Amino acid sequence: MSVLVQATPFSTEVQQEILFADTSGAGLVTFTGYLRDFSEQGAIEALELEHYPGMTERVLEELGEAAAHRFGLRGWRIVHRYGRIQQQDPIVWVGVLADHRSEAFAGCQFIMDTLKTKAPFWKREYMCDGRVIWVRAKSEDSEREKSWQESGHE
Repeated sequence: MSVLVQATPFSTEVQQEILFADTSGAGLVTFTGYLRDFSEQGAIEALELEHYPGMTERVLEELGEAAAHRFGLRGWRIVHRYGRIQQQDPIVWVGVLADHRSEAFAGCQFIMDTLKTKAPFWKREYMCDGRVIWVRAKSEDSEREKSWQESGHE
């Protein structure tokens, strides 16, 4: 059960090995988020993420612990990049281990849905046409996170 926030690219295979080294489970669910090549504003060349060191790790740690408690996870790991991200580079990786697939799927989705709204990251898109645009929070992300709080989704 751990969090890693770093500027350098990471290997999803290595992250899974690290998660398995800590614990075992019958169901493993992972999510890897990559930089899209487009947004509502047009074609994207790169993304830059800023974060609040110390606070970001603490929020992610609390999120992982909340998921473990809520869904009975045997293990979890969250890895998130900051800095300039190029096409095909992973931005975020979440892995969870549980005794059953339903808990593993729910735990992973809960972490991602909540991470999108609670973790202190700020994003700038570098567009192919030269513009630089700060990314605003999407209402659908807030709605997904809110639905976990209201209905329990268990």
